[in-house]
Amino acid sequence: MFLYQPTSGYCYNSDSIFLYDFISTFKPKGKLLDVGCGVGVISLLLSRDFNIETSIIDKQEKMLEYAVHNYMLNGLKAQSYLDDFMVFQTEERYDYIISNPPFYDENVQQSEDTHLNIARYAHHLPIEGFVRRVKTFLKPKGWFIFCYDAKQVDVLLYHLKRNGINPEKIQFVHSKIDRESKLVMIAARNNSKSMTQILPPFVVFDGKSNYQPKAQYAFDKANTHSIKGDF
Repeated sequence: MFLYQPTSGYCYNSDSIFLYDFISTFKPKGKLLDVGCGVGVISLLLSRDFNIETSIIDKQEKMLEYAVHNYMLNGLKAQSYLDDFMVFQTEERYDYIISNPPFYDENVQQSEDTHLNIARYAHHLPIEGFVRRVKTFLKPKGWFIFCYDAKQVDVLLYHLKRNGINPEKIQFVHSKIDRESKLVMIAARNNSKSMTQILPPFVVFDGKSNYQPKAQYAFDKANTHSIKGDF
């Protein structure tokens, strides 16, 4: 799959590929909404692999233009919305809401690049309001599947439970087996009563900095080819 990305500003990375692989294990079907879609990589791959009705939303016109172009380039369809999810309005309800949202703390040194800033820092999509808005648009048994800063997992679980979106599966991503986790992937289900399952850790590299089989499999399955270019 070929994807255009801007020559400067935010570009997708391994987090997106690992999240795509994680979501794939749920074999999504029905209606799916990709929040903060960027160039569209996650929902594009899912649309390629599964029979879903896809919608994408991003508040950055530049990024949404790339996503729409990438869908056309790959012969796929998506309903696109140029809007801020925090004020987004639609009568649609979704079976899956997915996201690789901005999660860097606003108190750290921030990029002066507007597109990078919006894509990276959590104050552009505060987790409390984000989860509350997700609740609004999920079907009664719909899934919310996303990744986030592992250090904030306590806050994530609090707001998910508070809004009745039960975390059913959690997987921590580690660069190496002896390194602390910096990323967590969570699959939470609306109105679920299931116990939470902590999956085995997703370890990216072995001791020699080679990709572990699971990580390599995710890249191979995604099979993306990035093209840098400005519209």
